[in-house]
Amino acid sequence: MKNAMSIQKQEKIIIFSFLLVPVALVVIFGFLPIFNMFGYSFLKWDGLGAKKFIGFDNYVEVFSRSEYFKVFAVSIYYFIGSLLQLALALFFAVILCKHLKGTNFFKGVLFFPNLINSVAIGFIFSYFFKDTGTLNAFLKLLGIENPPLWLTDPALVNYSLTFTSIWRYMGFNVVMFIAAIESLPRDSFEAAELDGANSWQKFRYIILPGIAPVVQINAILAVKGAVSVFEIPYIMTGGGNGSSTFVIKTMDTAFKFNKIGLASAMAIVLTIIVLFVSFVQNKVFKTED
Repeated sequence: MKNAMSIQKQEKIIIFSFLLVPVALVVIFGFLPIFNMFGYSFLKWDGLGAKKFIGFDNYVEVFSRSEYFKVFAVSIYYFIGSLLQLALALFFAVILCKHLKGTNFFKGVLFFPNLINSVAIGFIFSYFFKDTGTLNAFLKLLGIENPPLWLTDPALVNYSLTFTSIWRYMGFNVVMFIAAIESLPRDSFEAAELDGANSWQKFRYIILPGIAPVVQINAILAVKGAVSVFEIPYIMTGGGNGSSTFVIKTMDTAFKFNKIGLASAMAIVLTIIVLFVSFVQNKVFKTED
């Protein structure tokens, strides 16, 4: 009995030891900056001079100035794009799980964009979409004399950026879905085939319920990314031509206008919005075991 208790204590010590370092890193580089930012949100500070406590004035300004929330309309493009991204990823994952010839090659092709840095992708597609870029040069070869202005036309810029975002992140979703589908028991598929089930019925009654937790995780990550998108629009347009997001607006407030306190309040508001969206998604996707 004593040996059993000592083994249990040793297991707890080992588990605690392995968790100590990652938890410490999360606290130091995650929670402490958030607490500092929360403190800054009650200050009037330019990042260099004296700090002045102003209470909730920064939050009042955030909620009273409509231009800070108008940029959330841009997130609608990314939200719809994230839903399309998940649908395409699931479609490709189901096809690639059939183990047809060349599936490994296409898995690599679809996942490859996820290996590239977002800054590099932003520069690549800025040259691809710019007025004299690759896409318009190709369209001119097809006889289109006045091709669209993909990044300078406010009516088209967000579609171009959303397409880039889909291309950038879809591979990750594909790999996640493939791993989830291939982990499903083969007996279920064999029984369905014996019962005469077609491909759609297998997908609806076996695959989709079986990978529901993975779909939930990917949906939460996709919607969170749609609300807090930053890298691609910032690199490709700098937030110009109607493509500015709330994060870009926050960055400009902090580092262009030197309003660290106001920018911190905006960041706290964004954090609350992301947490609320994640909470709602968890409730929507919640299922009984």
